[in-house]
Amino acid sequence: MAGLSCGIVGLPNVGKSTLFNALTANLAEASNYPFCTIDPNVGVVEVYDPRLEKLSEISRSRKIIYAATQFVDIAGLVEGASKGEGLGNKFLANIRETDAIVHIVRCFDDPNVVHVAGQVDPVKDIEIINTELVLADLQTVEKIIAKLEKQSKGNKELIPSIELLKRVSDHLDQNQPVRAMELSEKERELLAPHQLITQKPVLYVANVSEDSLPEMENEYVRQVRDYAEKEGSAALTICAKLEEEIAQLEPEEQKEYLESLGLKEPGLQRLIRSSFDMLGLITFLTTGEVETRAWTIQRGDTAQEAAGKIHTDIQKGFIRAEVITYDDMVAYGGRSKAKEQGKMRSEGKEYVVKDGDVVLFLHN
Repeated sequence: MAGLSCGIVGLPNVGKSTLFNALTANLAEASNYPFCTIDPNVGVVEVYDPRLEKLSEISRSRKIIYAATQFVDIAGLVEGASKGEGLGNKFLANIRETDAIVHIVRCFDDPNVVHVAGQVDPVKDIEIINTELVLADLQTVEKIIAKLEKQSKGNKELIPSIELLKRVSDHLDQNQPVRAMELSEKERELLAPHQLITQKPVLYVANVSEDSLPEMENEYVRQVRDYAEKEGSAALTICAKLEEEIAQLEPEEQKEYLESLGLKEPGLQRLIRSSFDMLGLITFLTTGEVETRAWTIQRGDTAQEAAGKIHTDIQKGFIRAEVITYDDMVAYGGRSKAKEQGKMRSEGKEYVVKDGDVVLFLHN
């Protein structure tokens, strides 16, 4: 599961646990008070991909295995979390271990759901969380600098790291996240082991009430979108309450219910797709009688690296990859017909795998 973990953050009572329940359909206790999610709930969610069903029909596969991503529901952060307010430090440690942040922002009015600050103000809410994450990173960076400065007396190789961390510290001091810094590839590598929270990509999720369906548009949502745009982050709108209801239905009922509301697909599919995009992930496909399966790789990975996702032996003994596009597989009704029509390409280890490539690896 490495490289596929999103931490869900936000103030208390913004709809995090409701959304998490819908994602995993394993009901975390969602209550109208802070800290009902004490230990981070972790849910592994399948990334639904209709291409797999089609390929499975063609190959008469016995099973389908979707790609998966992990969501960690991190208890409601509050102002002062970086100083240990609420259950701050514990939660901040949980966020460090994820690859990306899904930041839920309350974009609805409801007198029955208390707001920790007494009123709904999406930008202020975002800034409270972001400031806590910046402060947490600042503490981390200062500790690392102090430690490395001691070690550098006998090891001059540490000096570039110290200089970079001082730049990071100055940047954080301006209340700016690390992801907003211009960093070279080398600098990113130097920072990677420190797992800085504000270096992680963020997807802002505006949570609206059922009153805003089907457009999912209101003044609060526009504020969130503007904020995300300025930061260079992505934003999407969802109705967590609706998603929780949909998650309890059978697939056929889900479809009918969504159509009755004027919606094309569950918001969760958009959320999962956006999380994949944010992490620069794509899937290639394999298909046969045993199974049809989606494999997750980084965009830009080569055929040999992709082979390693299936098994290290295939990567080591890589001879070539036989690649057919998903569209050609479907158009010609399978591998052999597509091959007859000259639609199969034989690719070497340096070939960059594309999303939706249907691949057969030949190896020693």
